[in-house]
Amino acid sequence: MIKIRSTTVLGIIHEGKVALGADGQATMGNTIAKSNVRKVRKLYGGKILAGFAGSTADAFTLIERFEEKLNAYGGNMKRAAIELAKDWRTDRFLRKLEAMLIVANETEILIISGTGDVLEPDNQIAAIGSGSMYAQSAATALKKHASHLTAEQLVQEGLNIAADICIYTNHNIIIETL
Repeated sequence: MIKIRSTTVLGIIHEGKVALGADGQATMGNTIAKSNVRKVRKLYGGKILAGFAGSTADAFTLIERFEEKLNAYGGNMKRAAIELAKDWRTDRFLRKLEAMLIVANETEILIISGTGDVLEPDNQIAAIGSGSMYAQSAATALKKHASHLTAEQLVQEGLNIAADICIYTNHNIIIETL
């Protein structure tokens, strides 16, 4: 069975603003299955952003679980992320899910994986998916050498550069900001 996958997500906190964006491509094997998947969401009354890469159905399940954890822990994003990662690593059903999440609020950005990791990346730049290293490299350079750009512009440019290089990333970019 060929899995449906989706790809590059990039998040940045820059000068007190946070932006999280993703391309819209989902692939099935080596074929584009859909070009306009919405991989970023606002959660918890618009106070938290979440984005996913990996198997689309799995990612939707994880975002729902993360939102449940947010509600259970009063919007404490880090605590919700840690609790989700614990469940994800130990639960027999969740353990099989193949996706990753980036979550962000105005002060922190986290990467959550199925191995139980909750990572707070350096430089407040987080990237996941097949084009993540291209997007992260571009965003890191831009943040360092073009600091006049906004968080949203840094994400846009980082994802555009990834889309120019990575065959699993397209230019149908959606960005959410806080």
